[in-house]
Amino acid sequence: MGKAMATRLLRHGFKLTVWNRTLSRCDELVEQGATLGETPGAVISRCKYTIAMLSDPAAALSVVFGKDGVLEKIGSGKGYIDMSTVDAETSVKISEAIQSRGGSFLEAPVSGSKKPAEDGQLVILAAGEKALHEAAVPAFDVLGKRAFYLGEVGNGAKMKLVVNMIMGSMMNAFSEGLVLADKSGLSSRTLLDVLDLGAIANPMFKLKGPSMIQGSYTPAFPLKHQQKDMRLALALGDENSVPMPVAAAANEAFKKARGLGLGDLDFSAVHETVKTGKGSS
Repeated sequence: MGKAMATRLLRHGFKLTVWNRTLSRCDELVEQGATLGETPGAVISRCKYTIAMLSDPAAALSVVFGKDGVLEKIGSGKGYIDMSTVDAETSVKISEAIQSRGGSFLEAPVSGSKKPAEDGQLVILAAGEKALHEAAVPAFDVLGKRAFYLGEVGNGAKMKLVVNMIMGSMMNAFSEGLVLADKSGLSSRTLLDVLDLGAIANPMFKLKGPSMIQGSYTPAFPLKHQQKDMRLALALGDENSVPMPVAAAANEAFKKARGLGLGDLDFSAVHETVKTGKGSS
């Protein structure tokens, strides 16, 4: 995701300094004109605005609070935009730390995977300092088809978790439907056509369905990250006393898929737990 987003910004004339925990992954971006930052702190030193796209709360916190991290170099006049999917508590913790050093903070998780990132079709869910949001709009216009400003820090994180919880639950129901059609002697491809003409037609079914039928799960959004988001969404449900039995069952299926070694495949690989009869009991 981060690489696709950085590539798009470079192609639209933005000057970038890039860093990755595995520095060699920056080579292609450097070839396209980016400057390599040796550490997160080095990126902060060279840039007025820094965008982070990290895998989970632990990674997001490590980049900020760790050695040679963001906090060592952030200060007045610099903005930090975290586009990772994390829980609200993590986002607030990072925000408070950034602001304590005089910097400004915006959370801006995105709805969309690798292909929408490549095409500039992400949906950006921003919250935090309004002035930083306004400064980021030119970049957001390149990265996404729409950016929502949701108010105080934490709201972006919560919205993203709600969206991904719904998506994960839908993917499980869709997987069960594909297998049920097949086992009942029906054509799974005809099911896709029927769904596409009805009230529950949606881009996810249309995009993922054909490859799921073929048993192909090239990762656009890794299953391990989807399961992480389900876990965080369920924690948000606990916090707000919201019963979520459907999401809980979906999370168990994703956990089972991870146990089967499918974590690095696309999240649609949860389909395999239904096909093989190895789903949760």
